[in-house]
Amino acid sequence: MTIREQGQPSPADSSVGELVERLSTQVSALVRDEMALATAELKRKGAQAGIGVGIGGAGAVVALLGLGVLAAAAVLGLATVLAAWLAALIIGVILLVVAGIISAFGITQVRNSAPVVPEKAMKSTKRDIETVKESVHR
Repeated sequence: MTIREQGQPSPADSSVGELVERLSTQVSALVRDEMALATAELKRKGAQAGIGVGIGGAGAVVALLGLGVLAAAAVLGLATVLAAWLAALIIGVILLVVAGIISAFGITQVRNSAPVVPEKAMKSTKRDIETVKESVHR
């Protein structure tokens, strides 16, 4: 539908006041729509991240239990050749070194991660701004 079909006068027939009023109304509606889009996008991303964190946490608990059993098996196996305390000490040090390496890698990943932003809403807003700029320059 064009403006004339809605019963409003064409922009050429409108006064400056009417044009400013129409612009204000349209900009307000545009801002509200963009905010709604950004909110919906962030909600979806937040829910998806929450589910992923929950599943990852459950996997981490099971992995920790398995690591405990494997560590005990390694200590018992090494204790057949060395004193039990020395076998436990060696396995403990190895596990701490591995934990440090994994933690350093995880910290690096967190630092390099992009901030959570509503990308679609930002692109749409930039397009709207460019369209308005082009219209003003005509």
